[in-house]
Amino acid sequence: MRRLYYAGGTVLVGDRTCKAILRYARALAEAHQSDLVTIPVASEGGGVEHAHFLIGPASQLFDVPVENSSDAPFDPEVVEHLERQTRSLHPATPAWDQELTDMPNLDFLEFGDLPSQDA
Repeated sequence: MRRLYYAGGTVLVGDRTCKAILRYARALAEAHQSDLVTIPVASEGGGVEHAHFLIGPASQLFDVPVENSSDAPFDPEVVEHLERQTRSLHPATPAWDQELTDMPNLDFLEFGDLPSQDA
């Protein structure tokens, strides 16, 4: 679990959720965009609540670990949504189908099928 600092306050979030929201906030800042996201947070009574965050270029987020705690609260759908949004803004790999269109797709070729360098 992590203590996430935001706008002068803190919330307790699961490790994976915290990392996902920080990566998404960075991608939004680089793209000069913002978004409103909802994530699960641990309530003071030990339950789970949902918090809304406006994140983007002006976000000042940081986190610290909470010792001897679990990764709860955790919602895999929330983390996947944040990661998908991050990838849409900041893809990790080039879109090969849109680049290098003069090169054959190697997924469908055997190495013996490659053209000779002498040709």
